[in-house]
Amino acid sequence: MTTTVDTTAPTTAPTTRGRRRLHGLTGTVLRLHRPALLVWCAYVGVTVGWMLWVHYVSGAQARAAQDTCRGQDGGCVDFDLFAFDEGMSVVGPLVAYASYAVAAWAGASLTGRELEHGTARLAWTQSATPTRWLTVKLAVPAVALTVGTTVLMLVYRWIWSANQEVRSDEWYSSDPFANRGPAVVAYALCALAVGALAGLALKRALPALGTAVAFIVCLHQYLDERSDTLWPAKTLTGTTASRLPMSADQLELGAVTGSGARINDLTCFDIDTDAAYARCMADNGFTDLYAEVHPQSHFWPLHLMTTGVVLTITALLVLASFHLLRRRTGGTS
Repeated sequence: MTTTVDTTAPTTAPTTRGRRRLHGLTGTVLRLHRPALLVWCAYVGVTVGWMLWVHYVSGAQARAAQDTCRGQDGGCVDFDLFAFDEGMSVVGPLVAYASYAVAAWAGASLTGRELEHGTARLAWTQSATPTRWLTVKLAVPAVALTVGTTVLMLVYRWIWSANQEVRSDEWYSSDPFANRGPAVVAYALCALAVGALAGLALKRALPALGTAVAFIVCLHQYLDERSDTLWPAKTLTGTTASRLPMSADQLELGAVTGSGARINDLTCFDIDTDAAYARCMADNGFTDLYAEVHPQSHFWPLHLMTTGVVLTITALLVLASFHLLRRRTGGTS
């Protein structure tokens, strides 16, 4: 009696292609930097919780104190009125500058630390090319930073707008101007890009982190001072110039003399009646008043122009990172 043994291989073998995709370079980055990702998620959650506390607790106290003051003759001064401003004065810089620090650390550690320890070249000898390695190192944290910072921006924008009666800052103030739109996201991505470039150039994480944080803070401060020049200001004259609303960002105020020269003289500004205004103009020999301002309607043009400048710098930093990497690796795969 003879027996036959089937030695043919099974026609359907289990595939690990999907598993390999999950455990590729992207999965490696997520596993290696899982603690940093968890810290970032915790930071976003805590900051959102803090902003909600400022709105529902401090803001409610300020609104209640304001209602009490309105019911009294001559008004009153209640320290609860400042509770919301005190909370937002801490939340504003935290939303902006803390996210910059996290982004800079992500870029510096994902490139500088691996170059410092030699793990980057090990990855390049495996299946990942240098270009793909850097692409993933930038793309993975960029997604996390974009999502987290967008959440912070939306919550901040809602709270700032919902407490208009109890806040003291205006749309052109530093924190509201940056934190109420995509500019804060662009700054975070720029911090990531400069951190990655510094990591590639210095090959060390901590010096790269310091360089990236210093760069992004200086950039923020510079654009904060120069952003009002990114869109043409509006020129007002006459009584319109002398009675500006608080929501207008005042760039230059003054008077026009009989010779047509502009001088920095505010004597006839903030006069209530037309008769007093005309008398002041005649007594001082002024023919007109002028004011160069950005009205509240200029927020989005100025904000989007600032965002465009930051994103342009970010793109240049990313291109410089890939160029430096190609020089370091000789353009090889």
